[in-house]
Amino acid sequence: MAPLPVTATARHLSGEMNPTVGITVILTVLQAAHCQMVKDLSACLLGQSLRVDCRYENKTSNPLTYEFSITKDNRKHVIHSTMSVSENIYRSRANVTMHKNLVCLYLQSFTTSDEGVYMCELKAASDYTSNQKKNITVIKDKLEKCAGFSLLIQNTSWLLLLLLSLPLLQAVDFVSL
Repeated sequence: MAPLPVTATARHLSGEMNPTVGITVILTVLQAAHCQMVKDLSACLLGQSLRVDCRYENKTSNPLTYEFSITKDNRKHVIHSTMSVSENIYRSRANVTMHKNLVCLYLQSFTTSDEGVYMCELKAASDYTSNQKKNITVIKDKLEKCAGFSLLIQNTSWLLLLLLSLPLLQAVDFVSL
C-alpha cells in the first residue's frame, strides 16, 4: 500500500510551519501592538471649564473608543466614555470633542471638588493590545489658562498660517511686498 500524500493541514498538525506564514503572523502582531498610543495628556482652564487634551498617535483607520475618568479618594469615577457608563454627577457637565489625533474633555463649572488624578484611556476597535492610558494630576490653582488658538496652532502649519495672513497684513499696510 502506497503512503498517503502529506497535505498542508497534515504538515500544520505535525508542527511544521511555512516560514513566510510565521513572519506574516509576527508582523501582524507587531503592527497591532502599535496601532494607537497616548502621546501626551495636558489640562488647562477655559473660562470656568476644565479642558483635558489627550493627544495620541493612531496608525489605523479603526474607530477609536475613549474613557476619561478621575481618581479621588482611591476610587475611580468615569466622567465621559464610549467604553462604559459615565457617573450621573458628570453627565450634564462633561462633553468630548474629537479632532485628528486629539480627544478633548470639557468639564463645565470646574471647582476644587473636581481636583484629582485624571486619566485618558484609548482603544482602537479590533486592536488586541491593552488600552493605552495616561494620567495627569489636576489642581485648580496650578492650572494655566488655555490658549485661545491652541487647536488652530496644533492642526495648522505655521507656514500656511503665515501665507494666509499676508493679504490681510498687506491690506492694513503692515507688510509691503
